[in-house]
Amino acid sequence: MCKFRKFTMIGLAVAACAILSVLDVRQAMAHGERTQEPYLRTRATQWFDVSWSKTSVAVNEEMVMEAKVYLMKDWPDAIAKPDLAFVSLVSPGPVFTRTETYLNGKPARQSFKDLELGKVYDYKMIIRGRVPGRWHVHPMLSVHHVGPLVGPGEWIEVTGSADDFVMPLETISGLKIEDLASFNVANVVGWHVVWIGIAAAWLLFWLLRPLLVPRWIVLQKGREDLLVRQIDVVVGAALVVGSLSLATYSYISASNEYPRVVPLQVGQSTAVRIEQPPNDVFVDVKRATYDVPGRAMRITFDATNNGQVPLTLGEFTTASLRFVNRQSANALARVDQAFPQELVPESGLAINDPSPLQPGETRTYEISAVDVVWELERLTSFLTDVDSRFGGLLFFYEDDGKRHLTEIAGPIIPVFTNEDGVAQRQTPLETALIER
Repeated sequence: MCKFRKFTMIGLAVAACAILSVLDVRQAMAHGERTQEPYLRTRATQWFDVSWSKTSVAVNEEMVMEAKVYLMKDWPDAIAKPDLAFVSLVSPGPVFTRTETYLNGKPARQSFKDLELGKVYDYKMIIRGRVPGRWHVHPMLSVHHVGPLVGPGEWIEVTGSADDFVMPLETISGLKIEDLASFNVANVVGWHVVWIGIAAAWLLFWLLRPLLVPRWIVLQKGREDLLVRQIDVVVGAALVVGSLSLATYSYISASNEYPRVVPLQVGQSTAVRIEQPPNDVFVDVKRATYDVPGRAMRITFDATNNGQVPLTLGEFTTASLRFVNRQSANALARVDQAFPQELVPESGLAINDPSPLQPGETRTYEISAVDVVWELERLTSFLTDVDSRFGGLLFFYEDDGKRHLTEIAGPIIPVFTNEDGVAQRQTPLETALIER
């Protein structure tokens, strides 16, 4: 019987290995952003113009990751406003090292306060390869009381050996450190051993004596004087004097060896204001639905061109998905071939009237973003949110390629269709939501 169980377990292990060998397990190592609630990805931040200077770097080699992030005016009520935020990146652990970070061209070593809704912020980060492997890397804006708001990710290959990684640094006193990752590690470990040894000796001193029950019996008999012996007083006093002396010695020796020190920084910066992209288009959402079986978001809105030149609708983006008007050469030119193609659906953006919107003209647009990517990116659960709203950006283009962005947001309801594609009869609640 035991042999049978043994062979069964071996067979299961072999079968599991065989299954894993034919599955693409790399997907489990990426796309963690899909676990975030859709209202965070569609209504908090919109990432665009995201680029990675390289898709393959060696250990110690640098690359640049740049992006623009728009903070939605229709910020969700369920989360805190971005009064305090930190610029960072998302990767599967410390596989890269950040060397430089910028927000609107200003060094972003600290957190930024008072970020404004409805504004675009320039993100730039220089990172170095650290651990060999193939890693999915995202830009990220971490907001206080909210958490990470993640942009699109790209696979970056890190080649070489992890043993070759070094992080040299020169301190303000002129001390040259060959590798910050291993600098004074032995000293840190040594002091930990010393203090852990003292704590263990003190604990062992009391564990060798009668503990709870015997001491409770002594207390019941009113003989508290038997609980503390003379040796206890001597050992306790020695421990206090020794600990204070050791702490004083370590402080003095560290101060002598490193006379110039900078404390950990807890200050906050204010983002530099930069010129915002022109927004000459006013948008008023009339109706927004999500066709559940058809996997299609359909939006009807009025757009008014308040500018001086004709504008062509070129792209609708939300949650890093880019639905591009395939008839607009300017919009297609903005799609870098290095950008993750799974985030640029081939179906593109269907528009009822793709002709240019003339200055002063108001037109009713009907756009459709149809693709299975809504399901793949796990975005359809926004239909179950308490407010059932969507958000995104529309990009309009001038003839010379100049781009205008405008926010679009509003309520959305699910719609189920017949086989003929005709919408089923709406409930009174659905009708009221649409009319609202």
